Amino acid sequence: MAKRTPLYDTHVALGGRIVDFAGYELPVQYETGIIAEHTAVRTKAGYFDCSHMGEFMLSGKEAEAALNHLLTNNFSGMLPGKVRYSLSCYENGGIVDDVLVYKFNDTKFMVVVNASNMEKDAAWFRANIKNYDVKFENISEKIALIAIQGPLSEEIVRKLTQEIPEKYYSFLENVDIDGVECLISRTGYTGEKGYEIYCPSKSATTIYGKVLEAGKEYGGIPCGLGARDTLRMEAGLPLYGHELSPEITAGETGLGFAIKMDKSDFIGKSAIQNHEAKYSRTGGLIIDRGIAREGSPIFSGSKEVGKVTSGTHSPTLEKSIIIVRILSEFLNASDLTVDVRGRKLKIELCSLPFYKSTKQ
Repeated sequence: MAKRTPLYDTHVALGGRIVDFAGYELPVQYETGIIAEHTAVRTKAGYFDCSHMGEFMLSGKEAEAALNHLLTNNFSGMLPGKVRYSLSCYENGGIVDDVLVYKFNDTKFMVVVNASNMEKDAAWFRANIKNYDVKFENISEKIALIAIQGPLSEEIVRKLTQEIPEKYYSFLENVDIDGVECLISRTGYTGEKGYEIYCPSKSATTIYGKVLEAGKEYGGIPCGLGARDTLRMEAGLPLYGHELSPEITAGETGLGFAIKMDKSDFIGKSAIQNHEAKYSRTGGLIIDRGIAREGSPIFSGSKEVGKVTSGTHSPTLEKSIIIVRILSEFLNASDLTVDVRGRKLKIELCSLPFYKSTKQ
């Protein structure tokens, strides 16, 4: 049976069309529609219920050392109040998940994981921290997460509190919003300036109501999973199960900034080091009319050279866009096509992201 976030009844009352996503009943869109929701985030603001995401707490004197062993990024010297993106890998270099790490202090960290991987990640973390003096706690059920995204997001958050994080990938804890203690981070998954509010699950309805009220004068609206996906694709952001998977080696993801090979060791380091990277992640535009979805094969002439990992119509660019995994030797090929239900459509590869905000 699908789970529900604390905001389920609110979504239904607001006209949300509910679908199953990662085992949760969540709104894919509201009556406004995906394009209106997407445009609101690009021009004003939109609100997302991300309470399905998982949150783990790691605490203890070896918390930092454990994270450096578990994850590909380096957490040594990370300042309290900062957020850092990372991958977790299997010994063979395949990807367990992509995560965000929040540092409270030298002995306390929060790791935010994808909802679809929550149980798998929790088991993987527990299995791999046995040799460290660290306590692991899955607090996902206790925490709700509301994202406020868009160029007017700061104005809306300032109506809730004057305590807001100033820098991208930073956060403030113990922020009072209407008597509720919250954590606010300057993070998001849309490519726009934005904030995410972590609050107790029991207070989610109250906080979301405050967000709706604060955003009325700025044209902010509730948004669903559909707009979240088109926004993240325009921003060139990877999604687990599409651009990232156990079958894809971390060294072929284009996420080198989050893989610190100069660290003494981490799970999967040796495999990544010894793997000859043959594929690249990049963007593409469909020149002919049509939309390609995940799994559509890419050809150079008659040779299959890659696959679409994500594809959609971009409301901002008004073009069909794709994120692809392709053999690196064909990155500059001029005869690339994508097969869409038997039709071969001409494509041109391009760098990611397709869209970049000036206000991040």
